[in-house]
Amino acid sequence: MILQARIPRWFDSLYPRRIWRMPDADRSLYLTFDDGPHPEITTAVLDVLAHNKATATFFCIGDRVTRYPAVYQRILAEGHAVGNHTYRHLHGRKNADEDYLEDVRAAARCMDTRLFRPPYGRLRAAQQKGVEGMGMTTVMWTVLSGDYDVAMKKEACAARVLQQVCAGDIFLFHDSEKAAPRMFHALECLLDKGLREGYSFEAIRLSDLRL
Repeated sequence: MILQARIPRWFDSLYPRRIWRMPDADRSLYLTFDDGPHPEITTAVLDVLAHNKATATFFCIGDRVTRYPAVYQRILAEGHAVGNHTYRHLHGRKNADEDYLEDVRAAARCMDTRLFRPPYGRLRAAQQKGVEGMGMTTVMWTVLSGDYDVAMKKEACAARVLQQVCAGDIFLFHDSEKAAPRMFHALECLLDKGLREGYSFEAIRLSDLRL
């Protein structure tokens, strides 16, 4: 079952130690991509972002960083931010706390970042505390594109991200082969709408977060 597109405001108080949206003092939107880097998909995403003068945040799997270091370095070189997405894409609710945290530490050895996003959005309170003990801040999302759902048409995916666009929104996409057909269409539509309406697309920086 796919989750609703927009996370309700009450999630901010339900999970106050997680970031669900960015401060909206200016007209900025925040693109994020999970599960890369991928040698073809991430490279194509970077080309699209460069063409539109947009920056984004890539929540990287440690194993993929070690396999595709050149793509990872390009992400950094082009001014984007990166975040820890564990080393093996572990599900927090399905793994023992110490196993999960060791996987986060393994990913941390591959990338220098204090941003963290749990795969599947799932982690236990003890895991959250352990991640914070490593000096990391958990960044979730405001809008879930649903691009990973192979049954969804690309137009429906675009509609999910285009509804009620608000400054400070964090959009979740995936730079993976599975998501690519829907992700690229929705991304192009969102960039077009956002830029026409005077928004900028920014990377998430720790200094900008409400902690």
